[in-house]
Amino acid sequence: MTNALREELFKLTAAERLELVEELWDSIAAERESEPFPLSDAQREELDRRLQELDQERARPREEVRERLWARKRE
Repeated sequence: MTNALREELFKLTAAERLELVEELWDSIAAERESEPFPLSDAQREELDRRLQELDQERARPREEVRERLWARKRE
């Protein structure tokens, strides 16, 4: 992107820039719809870890969760 174009873009109002960002994002999403952004091994491992953690959190008994929440509130 040239400096002249960048300067013109920054002359737009905030609303106009937000609209442009939305249009740009939608165009990127449409291009990538059939080919999602690839994840690195580290990113994939982190997502798997978070999903596993989420599954474990869901498996807690209601009483345990309630106790944890009350303990946090008292801190």
